[in-house]
Amino acid sequence: MRNYNFSPLFRQWIGFEKLASNIQEDHQGIHYPPYNIEKSDDNHYRITLSLAGFTQKELSIELEGFRLTIKGKPVLREKETHYLHQGLFYKEFSLSFTLAEHMTVEQANFNYGLLNIDLKRNIPESMQPRRVAISTTENHPALQNHTLNTE
Repeated sequence: MRNYNFSPLFRQWIGFEKLASNIQEDHQGIHYPPYNIEKSDDNHYRITLSLAGFTQKELSIELEGFRLTIKGKPVLREKETHYLHQGLFYKEFSLSFTLAEHMTVEQANFNYGLLNIDLKRNIPESMQPRRVAISTTENHPALQNHTLNTE
């Protein structure tokens, strides 16, 4: 029996853990820049991008509807470098995430080459789960003596 891991298909859908039937649009296998998505509880998430070599001025974050887009456009270096080995990349990128309804960007900070974007789910009070009281017939005396007339 084979086990299939579908998590790569849904890792850019934040807040949609229970909605696995949706299909993510094709991003042509974007692997740059590397990133993590953390979930601290049902309402708090963090996206962390590793952006070695970038400065804050070379980065932009846009939120349009449910689409969060992070872009990086590095300033070209005057001197061309010849690498013996290149394991670090410093190139232009655009990375998009689809956020669930009621998700908001709380804050973003950039320190030590890591861009952290904190997200929070703000569910309106009218949509939050609530407890419904269960009554008995003792609380409704009019229903206690109610019988069906089968004649």
